[in-house]
Amino acid sequence: MSLRDLLVLLDTRPASAGRLGTALALASAFEAHLTALCLVGEPSVPLVELPPDALYRGQLEAEADRVLADAATRAERAGVAVETRRETAATERLPDRLVRQARHADLAILGQPEPDDPSGAGMRLVEAALLGSGRPLLVVPWIGAAGMPPRRVLAAWDGSAPAARALGDALPLLCRAERVSLLVVDPERLGGRVGEQPGADMAAHLARHGVRVEVQAVPSGGLATADVLLDLAADTGAGLLVMGGYGHSRLRELAFGGTTRDVLGRMTVPVLLAR
Repeated sequence: MSLRDLLVLLDTRPASAGRLGTALALASAFEAHLTALCLVGEPSVPLVELPPDALYRGQLEAEADRVLADAATRAERAGVAVETRRETAATERLPDRLVRQARHADLAILGQPEPDDPSGAGMRLVEAALLGSGRPLLVVPWIGAAGMPPRRVLAAWDGSAPAARALGDALPLLCRAERVSLLVVDPERLGGRVGEQPGADMAAHLARHGVRVEVQAVPSGGLATADVLLDLAADTGAGLLVMGGYGHSRLRELAFGGTTRDVLGRMTVPVLLAR
């Protein structure tokens, strides 16, 4: 099992360069093809005190093309096969465009939603890709990431289908890690979902794939699950957090569960999400 086809979403923000670095490191390690994607949003209402819509859209597309040209240059230097794509659509249609592109990749690499973005556009992109693409996501923190593929991984396990999917999708990375900690938070609350010996069955399954795994069953001590995950990721020096992504809503305005949203809001290491 390997990663052969990666997608990275780029933009003009400073964090985009670090995200590209993460994507290039993974593509190099797995000898994977990389697609670099930029999304350009068309204004949905006439602009005031700005150039005409067509000229403004052209400026945005030119900025995206510069980002993609830089990505192609960096990929060539890294010896990575890259394809660049630019999608232009009405802003409200961009999540759908991302979903369509992500369905053709083994892993989509996105950025952490910007904490000071009042529009919530970044969170909508992550939600749409996770809940609509059928593919795992690697969300890279806006402060950047180091050491890909990761040497140490923290994987959250609660016996649920999303958590099982995330672990299965993460296997290419787990198999390369020197140490994987399978974390079960408050196992007594999970009952039979995690087995009589919490986490033992999943650990045995991962070990059969060659994963060097150990089980950690820890009490939350009243802390939110997101806090437990992020604290342990920091304490263990993990370079990756793997977890199921939880969400609910059949409406277009998608809503994540509390743990997923909290982790995305305060993450300091890359997070692999699947559902």
